[in-house]
Amino acid sequence: MEARCSCGGLRVLIAEDVTPAVVACHCIACQRRSGSPFGIGAYFPMSALTISGESKAWTRTGDSGGAFTTHFCPTCGSSVYWTTEKHADAAGVAVGAIADPHFPGPIRSVWEETRHDWVEIPTALQHFPRGRS
Repeated sequence: MEARCSCGGLRVLIAEDVTPAVVACHCIACQRRSGSPFGIGAYFPMSALTISGESKAWTRTGDSGGAFTTHFCPTCGSSVYWTTEKHADAAGVAVGAIADPHFPGPIRSVWEETRHDWVEIPTALQHFPRGRS
């Protein structure tokens, strides 16, 4: 499985034998990062990912106080993956960059206190008003 930016310059090859935790995040930062009412990320151990191509990184402080770093293509601007200081051994990969209509839906929905009223995530088994503790 592969995630990539729009122009193909930044790619993440994902090991086939790893099951991701798929999360829908409705926080304002993910809304702005994704340009949509929520961000959907599939979380994998870093050891399951092979990253190739050039990326530009932007780091912000997350609500936990730790660093949240988004990696995006410097050519087309697509956000492809992100890392957090809190979980340094894992990375979130943008489900839209995987571009597989059969990819599993989110099991968790976080930051629902800033969820758009018309958005529902029917596959989520867990719902949190803020981030998961």
